[in-house]
Amino acid sequence: MGLQGDEETGKGSPESVPKPSIFRYNSPLVQVALIGLVCFCCPGMFNALSGMGGGGQVDPTAANNANTALYTTFAVFGILGGGIYNILGPHLTLFAGCSTYILYAGSFLYYNHHHHQAFAIVAGALLGIGAGLLWAAQGAIMTSYPPHDRKGIYISLFWSIFNMGGVIGGLIPFTLNFHRADAVSVNDGTYIGFMVFMSIGTVLSLGILHPSRVVRDDGSRCTNIKYSSVSIEVVEILKLFLNWKMLLMVPASWASNFFYSYQFNNVNGVLFNLRTRGLNNVFYWGAQMIGSIFIGYIMDFSFKSRRTRGLVGIGVVAVLGTAIWGGGLAKQFDYSRHDKPTYKLDFKDHTDFAGPFVLYFSYGLLDAMFQSMVYWVIGALADDSEILSRYTGFYKGVQSAGAAVAWQVDTQKVPFLNELLVNWALITVSYPLLVVVVMRAVKDDEEVEGKSEGAALPGIH
Repeated sequence: MGLQGDEETGKGSPESVPKPSIFRYNSPLVQVALIGLVCFCCPGMFNALSGMGGGGQVDPTAANNANTALYTTFAVFGILGGGIYNILGPHLTLFAGCSTYILYAGSFLYYNHHHHQAFAIVAGALLGIGAGLLWAAQGAIMTSYPPHDRKGIYISLFWSIFNMGGVIGGLIPFTLNFHRADAVSVNDGTYIGFMVFMSIGTVLSLGILHPSRVVRDDGSRCTNIKYSSVSIEVVEILKLFLNWKMLLMVPASWASNFFYSYQFNNVNGVLFNLRTRGLNNVFYWGAQMIGSIFIGYIMDFSFKSRRTRGLVGIGVVAVLGTAIWGGGLAKQFDYSRHDKPTYKLDFKDHTDFAGPFVLYFSYGLLDAMFQSMVYWVIGALADDSEILSRYTGFYKGVQSAGAAVAWQVDTQKVPFLNELLVNWALITVSYPLLVVVVMRAVKDDEEVEGKSEGAALPGIH
């Protein structure tokens, strides 16, 4: 299989140390920034589209059904995506994945003129396949390319660039619909703007290097595996379902996108008018940039011990998460699915607007901190691209299965309060399980030369 050296650390035969340069194209920094730009253009714009509530339409049913189809196929191809990435490499995997985002945005442009859900649902299912491929590749790049003691910073770098897409994407509907205070669905130009950005991202994906060509500053490569095979990947993916570390991370994976349908449709979509929803998304995704940088610093620099940094990071996110969801609960008591506000808040309403806006901003802050924390834990389990592509693919697959359920739950008109409480409970349950993973599987810096796969948890095999 072309395997040389230690598969966990990614270190094989000694490499000549590359000439130091922050602009070296085959450096982890440049490659992580480049995948950030790809995600800025594709999933970043998708996030802005979804964040408007109902895909920018007055009736969220079509978007909910499309998202259910999307996350159902995403659940399957998220898990398979790591193996596909190991076989096809980054160019084919990312190009195929990115192209499906353009089709999805185009389906809502079509829906603006012909109110038929079929196209949006089929496009959603295809996007689920493409997103599974893209995010498996992205996860492998983001978690395996950086040096082991700087993974938090690289994750925050990616998260900041990626979420700038949501910021810019939020400005598109805000500016194009600024003078349409009473509009109920976005205009054609909004969807066309999204499609232009997604097309640029698809082309940029061709610039990502194969992990065997990426060299860290110390001369080590991100993987020494030149290629893989279908049979090997099938076996390795099946092993993930018996891997105790992955099983303990299932609640965190399931919860990490479960709250989007509630926050987008039932907070942003219910409380604010169309143009203000676009403005809110600018700050929601902007908050993610702040949150990712903050938690990235804690995970990499707060203490000398990597294990201690992980535990402190989980504790910080748990405390902040409890406060934010508690604030959400207090606001949720003011309205319900059967007693929605008759007046949609506008950003010019000042006093009435401030409280719900801060809540929505805080949801974005917590989302980035929670997901960055989970990615850091995954990245701390190994250094090799091939292994981490499977780990992150498993994470995205379970995450997407949860999202598929969540979007369909919202379609079934479940009370808003119930949705909030379930989201809060799922996230809360995940914290102690992540603590176990960090305590038993994450090695401190002085231990990192050993194999992390050797860790075992009594009673779980």
